[in-house]
Amino acid sequence: MQLSMGIGYSGGHKKSAALVRDLEKAGLDVAWVAEAYSFDAPSYMGYLAAVTERVQIAAGILPIYTRTPTLLAMTAAGVDALSDGRCIMGLGASGPQVIEGFHGVPYDRPLARTREIIEICREVWKREAPLAHDGPIYKLPLPAGEGTGLGKSLKLINHPVRPSIPIFVASLGEKNLELTAELADGWLPVFFIPEKAKAVFGPSLDAGKAKRDASLGPLQINAGGPVAIGEEKDVAHLRDLARPGTALYIGGMGAKNKNFYNALVRRYGYEAEAEKIQELYLAGNKKEAEALVPQELLELTSLIGPESYVKERIQAYAEAGVTILSITPLGGDPVETVEKLKSWVA
Repeated sequence: MQLSMGIGYSGGHKKSAALVRDLEKAGLDVAWVAEAYSFDAPSYMGYLAAVTERVQIAAGILPIYTRTPTLLAMTAAGVDALSDGRCIMGLGASGPQVIEGFHGVPYDRPLARTREIIEICREVWKREAPLAHDGPIYKLPLPAGEGTGLGKSLKLINHPVRPSIPIFVASLGEKNLELTAELADGWLPVFFIPEKAKAVFGPSLDAGKAKRDASLGPLQINAGGPVAIGEEKDVAHLRDLARPGTALYIGGMGAKNKNFYNALVRRYGYEAEAEKIQELYLAGNKKEAEALVPQELLELTSLIGPESYVKERIQAYAEAGVTILSITPLGGDPVETVEKLKSWVA
């Protein structure tokens, strides 16, 4: 099992990059760089490529609506070249509020877009022939009657470092997860509960894997949560640090009837809590919403407790199919945490 970690830069990109270098030496395998509606991810990924040597540099995630499929392929190939083959391209649909509100692009057909983007990116990287794609959404070149009529099939000028760059997809819905299991190299779930994963995600994963090309290899799963190692009385309170973020996702990360995270928590069995959290959050009562986040949910989506307990949680994630343990160290030196966990998962 590998170790991954989301990399923030609230204290500045240079300070963050210095931490990544230390984490790399401690054994971190994957550094995820978020985008959302902050600074773009690829700029910082390129910077990390220049100051690190081994750690994989991953976009977590690039929204599928904000770049053309070809630009996504070019960007991943560029970071892969800068890093000598250490790029992972994370893709996701984001949500209507960000895509339509911040980018001004219609949020439509996420499944079909994801499929075509993956197909186009892999054709660009293989560079076997001038790019031609005739899908329901993307047509390359544009056909007669659209545009100027001067479009020409082209190949990527540069030869990519790798003919195939890993694509991980952030998906939660049943059909999107099925698509992920069919086409992607890896899956990026959120609020992953190992004990409930098979019941909630199993049918979609099985349906997708049944159509999966064997050449892709096994589907990688990147999941985990906050980590703190210590006596229960000393670290239990750290679980509550996830309350604000969890309430945000369940209650406010999407519209009333279009919140994928809320739907997931309902599928986990917290229907009443999810409904009330959303009601309170959308009404502006954030603290009340945070207080209603189930303690059990916080515990099952974290690795916080004594060494023996954390080791048990790691084993639970492994048994649920997780191949890359995603961690957020709390209440201590993150470098020491990575060193310790690396010795346990290696």
